[in-house]
Amino acid sequence: MFSVIFPGQGSQSVGMGKELYKKYDIIKKLFKDADDVLDFNLSELILEGPAEKLNLTQNTQPSIFLVSYCIFKISKDEFGINLNKARYFAGHSLGEYTALTCANALNFTDTLTLLSKRGKAMQESVPDAKGGMLAIIGSNLKVIETLLIENDKKYKCYIANDNSSNQIVVSGYLDDINKFSIDLKAKKIKNIKLPVSAPFHCKLMKDATIKMSEELDKVHIKELSNPIISNVTASEVQNKEDIKDLLKKQIENRVRWRESINYILQKNITKFIEIGPGKIQTNLIKRFNNTIDINSLNSEEDIKNIEIND
Repeated sequence: MFSVIFPGQGSQSVGMGKELYKKYDIIKKLFKDADDVLDFNLSELILEGPAEKLNLTQNTQPSIFLVSYCIFKISKDEFGINLNKARYFAGHSLGEYTALTCANALNFTDTLTLLSKRGKAMQESVPDAKGGMLAIIGSNLKVIETLLIENDKKYKCYIANDNSSNQIVVSGYLDDINKFSIDLKAKKIKNIKLPVSAPFHCKLMKDATIKMSEELDKVHIKELSNPIISNVTASEVQNKEDIKDLLKKQIENRVRWRESINYILQKNITKFIEIGPGKIQTNLIKRFNNTIDINSLNSEEDIKNIEIND
C-alpha cells in the first residue's frame, strides 16, 4: 500500500509542467480550461513567468493545483498508473484541495475558482507587507510553543505549520515576527523569514475565513474515492459532510503535517508518492525515519519509472 501527497505554496517555479505541456494534448486542454475558468492567462504565467507575478498568492495557489492535477491525470490516462489505489491522500494547505479533487470530492473548475479566491482572500486579510512567516529549523513544536507562551506580552506569533520534528513555521505581524526572530537567534535557534507577505494559517486570516466560507457553501461535494487526511485534525475525514467545515477551519488553523504523516505511518504505510512541482515534501518526509520510501512525480521520466503495488 502507498499514500499520495500533494505540495503546497512554495513549490512553484516558472516553467513547471512545461515538458508535459509541450508533449501531451490533455495537458494543453487542462491549461486552456484553467485560462477560461479564471478568465486570465494562467498558462502563460506558469510557463513563462514572470516569477514575481507567479509568486502572488492568488496566482500561486491555482497554478500549483493545476500542475499537480495535470501530473495526476496524465499518470492515470496516458501511462495507466492508477494512483487512486492509494490508501490515503493528503495535501499540505492548498494541496488539500488538490487531494480532494483527485479523490473526486471536488471538481476541477470549482477547485480552480476556489483557490484563486482563497489566495486573494488570504492575501487581503492583512494589509500588504504588514504580515509575514518565519521558518524555524532545528527546534520542535513544544519548544516553540513554550517560547511563545512565555513571551506573550512581548509579541504575538502563531504556529502556522507543524511540518516535522525539527521544522516549524510561525505567522504574525512583521514587527512581532522580527522580535521573535531576534530572540530565537539569541538562543542559537536557526530561523528564516519566508518570502511571503501575509501571515497564513493563524487568526489574522479571519477575513479570509469569512469570504471563503461563503464560497465553499456554493460548491457541491461528492463522495470521496480515497480517504483524505485533514490538515486540521491530522486524521481521516469521516464523511463528505465534514469537508466544507474543515476547509473553512483550515485557513486559521495550523497545518498539522507532522501529525498527518505520522498518522499514515502508524497504519504501517511507508511508501509515499508526491505529485506536483518541486520536491519539497519528498525532501521533508525523507527525514521522518529511514523506513520511508518516497518518490516525486513531476516529469515524464518520473512517471515512467514509478512502481506501485496494490
